[in-house]
Amino acid sequence: MIAVKKHGILLSKTTNKFEEDGVLNPGTIRDGDYVHLFYRAVAKGNRSSIGYCKLSEALEIEERSENSVIVPEFEYESQGVEDPRIVKIDHLYYLSYTAYDGVNAMGALAVSRDLVNWNKLGIIVPQLTFDEFNSIAKTNEVINEKYIRYNEHFASLEKEGKKMLLWDKNLIFFPRRINDELYFLHRIKPDIQIVVIDQIQHLTHDFWNNYFLHLNEHIALTAKYEHEVSYVGGGCPPIETAEGWLLIYHSVHDSLNGYVYSACVALLDLENPQKEIARLPYPLFFPQEEWELKGEVNNVCFPTGTALFDDTLYIYYGAADEQIATASVSLSELLKELLLNINN
Repeated sequence: MIAVKKHGILLSKTTNKFEEDGVLNPGTIRDGDYVHLFYRAVAKGNRSSIGYCKLSEALEIEERSENSVIVPEFEYESQGVEDPRIVKIDHLYYLSYTAYDGVNAMGALAVSRDLVNWNKLGIIVPQLTFDEFNSIAKTNEVINEKYIRYNEHFASLEKEGKKMLLWDKNLIFFPRRINDELYFLHRIKPDIQIVVIDQIQHLTHDFWNNYFLHLNEHIALTAKYEHEVSYVGGGCPPIETAEGWLLIYHSVHDSLNGYVYSACVALLDLENPQKEIARLPYPLFFPQEEWELKGEVNNVCFPTGTALFDDTLYIYYGAADEQIATASVSLSELLKELLLNINN
């Protein structure tokens, strides 16, 4: 098994009102010797915004904002902006996040040229009911019955006066165009799906209708091993290597103590990321430490950001939905281990 070093807690909640109930699930991007870290900050009432911290050499806190840097502004995110991921494509930063209005949790996007001023482009995942999704997806093919099991509770028409939509979270962009196309991952339980699009503006209602008519063609990862038997979801933005796109994702399995969230790794084809090359048959790391086992949600290691320094890959993750922790691994050793587990 690959050796993983856990560095402990990096950030904890403070007395600042915007983060007094927890900090978790950061998006990260490296710039020279620094790492910009945009994290989910939780205020009283479970209302989330995004905080900011600048790290030096992966683990040293250089500065930390005393206020939110991205806040809820629109109805679709009125209860929170959550779980950011960030990449840079064509000189533009893409910060994807979950917009939560108190009923619906949907993938949204903001862009920036300077990491300070953000232009929100709104929800970019499909906005449809479970019944609409189920009707379209079953038109041409048989779909995994877990899609019904995990999503049929969205069949209620309204909750708190708002139309209930199918939840679509874990929106994560690849850090460059591939064959001139944008690629991003998203997650409707139980699988990780992938989208290929020329421009964000092309994500129309008709696009999504056609997409779901061929849902099985768009599944990037599905559960394969015992530790991911319940479902899988996106984690960190893919990392380009000579061997393929390194994808750190999260897996979930049910236990006597409830769901257990682990960090896992797969390798996707560079030119066709819909093709899985290899996958570790065990979690990269999982809840073992006190800060991972006990918190707002117990038994959670939820990876959302990375930074590569020489051969050391630092992984930033939410620990028990309450704090932010860091682990590290040798990238070359990780790739070597992955290549021992190539798909047949």
